[in-house]
Amino acid sequence: MHQQAKDLCASAAPLSTASSRDRGRNRQEERSVTVFDAAAAFTDTEWASLIGAVIRVERDVLARSAKTGLWSRSSETAFYLATTAIPAVRAASAIRDHWKIENTSHYTRDVTMGEDRSRIRCNPGLFARLRSFAFNILKANRRSSLPQDRYRAAIGGVDYLLGLLNIPQR
Repeated sequence: MHQQAKDLCASAAPLSTASSRDRGRNRQEERSVTVFDAAAAFTDTEWASLIGAVIRVERDVLARSAKTGLWSRSSETAFYLATTAIPAVRAASAIRDHWKIENTSHYTRDVTMGEDRSRIRCNPGLFARLRSFAFNILKANRRSSLPQDRYRAAIGGVDYLLGLLNIPQR
C-alpha cells in the first residue's frame, strides 16, 4: 500500500497543494502538503472503497544545536490516506491538530502523570482513564503549571478537590 501511494504521488497530477514555513526554538521547518486522487491507484485492492485520496507531506527541517551552533538538516516524506479528497490546507490543519493532541495531552500524561513509568499491571486501562479524568479536571481549573496544580490538589484535601469539581461542600 505504501509503495502504491508513492507511485501515485510520483506519476499523478495533484488535486491541491499547500506549503508553510515555521520558525522558532532553533528550528526552521518547511512543509509541503499535496493531495492526490486515489481512485485509479487502489482499484484492484480490498481498500478501494475506503481510500479516496492520498496526502503527501514533505518536511524539510533545519535544527540548530545550542551546544555547537551548527545547523543540521533532515528531510522526511509521510503519506496519509483519506476516505475523501479534501483541500491541502485542510489536510495540513488536520495533521497539525493531530500532533497537537499528541504533544499536549499524551506528553503531559507521560511526563507529569508518570504514565510510562507506571508499574500497574492489573487493569492499566482503568488507571489510564483515571489519569485522563484527573488531567482534564486540572486542565479545566488551571491556575499555574500542571505540576504545581497537581501538587496543590494533592495537599489541598478533599474540600479542595470538591471545589475543583464544583461540588458543594457541607
